[in-house]
Amino acid sequence: MTSSVLTPPRAHARWWHNRTLQRFLHQRLACCSLVVILVMALACACGPWLLPFDDLHIDLRARFAPPLSGWHLLGTDPLGRDLLARLLMAGRISLLIGFCAMLLSMLVGTVVGITAGYYGGRIGALLMRVVDAFLAFPSVFLLLALAAFIKPSPMMITVIIAVTSWMEVARIVETKVRSLREREYILAAKMLGLSGRWIMFRELLPNVVGPIIVAATLTVARAILLEAYISFLGYGIQPPLPSWGNMLNGAQQYLLSAPWLALVPGVAITLAVASFNFIGDGLRDALDSRSQRP
Repeated sequence: MTSSVLTPPRAHARWWHNRTLQRFLHQRLACCSLVVILVMALACACGPWLLPFDDLHIDLRARFAPPLSGWHLLGTDPLGRDLLARLLMAGRISLLIGFCAMLLSMLVGTVVGITAGYYGGRIGALLMRVVDAFLAFPSVFLLLALAAFIKPSPMMITVIIAVTSWMEVARIVETKVRSLREREYILAAKMLGLSGRWIMFRELLPNVVGPIIVAATLTVARAILLEAYISFLGYGIQPPLPSWGNMLNGAQQYLLSAPWLALVPGVAITLAVASFNFIGDGLRDALDSRSQRP
């Protein structure tokens, strides 16, 4: 009886590994974006070790060198530091903040959403009113207010971004769980005496993993953009530690004389954010059970 009751989640898992993957591979833009993200992550992880300059090496004789100037493939900044080395080190910080903020916001949003959706009643109403309260406050202002009063560091910026990013995930999960909690296999699991924690995280969670994965990719893009935003305004990652946002901040006064200082990190931010958004769109289409593709 137990195996027949728990068939839907396992069937869902098999469907995810087979048909969903095939449908995703048919999304050319999403696959190309995934390759771009993998290449960027690999370059940021290994690239600085392969360059002849590190991100803190100062050469005043090479100040404002344009791209393709000798060993400086992307040029140098006002202090003569290699722009490619700084870009890759900044990518480590920005991508790491994006991924860690995503994981933290997914964890909080999923727990709040699945708890509110499963229990409903007063507990669900209270949790969702908390979500509404966070959503009612403009996230950008909340982000800047928190960043202004907390000593900026990669860990604190990650926590601040996660605090302003979990509410949408909670709403998505709560809506999906509320539609599943009256299904036959959930009712049968309750009749078998399984605990609420078991039902939530072993029966319901596998069936909402698709929307969570889609939301995760979009949250990474949002986190990277928010980090760049607050660092550009001077409240985020502080020099000499580089990030794509503070590289833009340092380049704004040289837009006419040395435009590559802003173009290089700007293109990196645009490429990363657009790629994660395209991956999210591809996953959403692949997870759509109404898709006609194999």
